[in-house]
Amino acid sequence: MRKAAVTVRPFERRDVGAVLVLMRALAVFEGYDDKFRVTEADIVEHGLGPSPRFGVFVAEVGGAIVGIAVHYLIPWTYDLKPVVVLKELCVAETARGMSVGHALVQRLRDHAIGIGASAIKWTVLQSNMPAKAFYRSLDGQADETWELWQITIDG
Repeated sequence: MRKAAVTVRPFERRDVGAVLVLMRALAVFEGYDDKFRVTEADIVEHGLGPSPRFGVFVAEVGGAIVGIAVHYLIPWTYDLKPVVVLKELCVAETARGMSVGHALVQRLRDHAIGIGASAIKWTVLQSNMPAKAFYRSLDGQADETWELWQITIDG
């Protein structure tokens, strides 16, 4: 595994274009790029506006953004503690194997600890075995109690 100087920080306005590129790359990888509608204006409004609905940690190597961890909060659950939801984790193909994903998840873990969260939760494509192996290497585990369900709303 190649090691590089990875810096992880909260995103800023100047990062929005790079964040959108990585969000779109993940949409292509996961097969929903035909439905992807997020714009730079959406990221600014909903992530950097007066009441942000999500946050993004960006990973930089050599001054270039090479990874993102998009996250949001469930304010409280049964234990009155927040849960951090990792919505998207994406590392540029050119930066894989450089511990960028590890650095992003560690920063998210530090954030969760700092706000008193009880857990970090996320979903993984059933077929994405490399991602599952990566998450296991970080002590992540599949939820043995809960299944993901949904109701699709057209419109």
